[in-house]
Amino acid sequence: CGTPVPSSGGLIAGYAHQKPPRVLVASRNFANDATFEIKKCDLHRLEEGPPVTTVLTREDGLRYYRMMQTVRRMELKADQLYKQKIIRGFCHLCDGQEACCVGLEAGINPTDHLITAYRAHGFTFTRGLSVREILAELTGRRGGCAKGKGGSMHMYAKNFYGGNGIVGAQVPLGAGIALACKYNGKDEVCLTLYGDGAANQGQIFEAYNMAALWKLPCIFICENNRYGMGTSVERAAASTDYYKRGDFIPGLRVDGMDILCVREATRFAAAHCRSGKGPILMELQTYRYHGHSMSDPGVSYRTREEIQEVRSKSDPIMLLKDRMVNSNLASVEELKEIDVEVRKEIEDAAQFATADPEPPLEELGYHIYSSDPPFEVRGANQWIKFKSIS
Repeated sequence: CGTPVPSSGGLIAGYAHQKPPRVLVASRNFANDATFEIKKCDLHRLEEGPPVTTVLTREDGLRYYRMMQTVRRMELKADQLYKQKIIRGFCHLCDGQEACCVGLEAGINPTDHLITAYRAHGFTFTRGLSVREILAELTGRRGGCAKGKGGSMHMYAKNFYGGNGIVGAQVPLGAGIALACKYNGKDEVCLTLYGDGAANQGQIFEAYNMAALWKLPCIFICENNRYGMGTSVERAAASTDYYKRGDFIPGLRVDGMDILCVREATRFAAAHCRSGKGPILMELQTYRYHGHSMSDPGVSYRTREEIQEVRSKSDPIMLLKDRMVNSNLASVEELKEIDVEVRKEIEDAAQFATADPEPPLEELGYHIYSSDPPFEVRGANQWIKFKSIS
């Protein structure tokens, strides 16, 4: 069935902050695992690709389901808080794309690295931060993961380098992280994500070139959700085969709505990089249900019918749920109980994110450097000074 695969240890990091799920009394005997056929990836400069069948254990399935449902509910809560003007500024939601962040994490190790653009809430969660820290960051509170100073686009965790607000700018940084992996001689890879809207940027091709020359362990990942802001890929790109854009770099086109496809493709790509063959490119074909950002209603350049069709036929959570129920890996009632627990977790996190105090003004200059003696930072004029503490 293709390359030997690691366990889904990458998800342990993203799960460590949560209480272990309550063991449900099984009303019937469930299967321990099931084998599924998955869609064959389109290949570029590769003789063989990821396997077309995969085994899903009951334990992994329940974990993936809970994580995807948590990301979905968290994004819907962020939408609600934004409309209540509790969250301000830029806010880009990833509901619809949950199979990408959870599937990628399932295919790597916690010691591997990941950097992405500004649609980052899901990755922040799967890389190990709690919903409470993420929502509190969105509301600009002290309990946020960046102490309320980063907001939606600038969240960080162990081996997670953000959220980056400049379109495409994270891609050369990702190549740099991969260079550090190689330089330090560690068997680690860097997942470098960008959207279809960034895919025509010159700096991305410069990063491809350097990564290929130096054989960097970098997985370049284009999350193709079909629209760069309000422009469809067909109107923005002369070639929409994003997985072939690396030219001299091998590529895969993956069903980004199927968590098992994403997981297997990621394992394959990570094994490629770890073997010393250099970078590889992945295109995840996915879809966002919300507009580009909260200021975009998302229906002026696509129809409501189009969005509804994707929801009804390709929803990543629904696909996993159907597979698990039909293969006796879980019952509908058990998954509904997970839904109830997830909703409660999100509500509790939202309560914290609205009640927690904002950071005081004197902390404005804090954390500019990680380990420097305190120094003064000039404020809006020369008479205003802020102390900076590492």
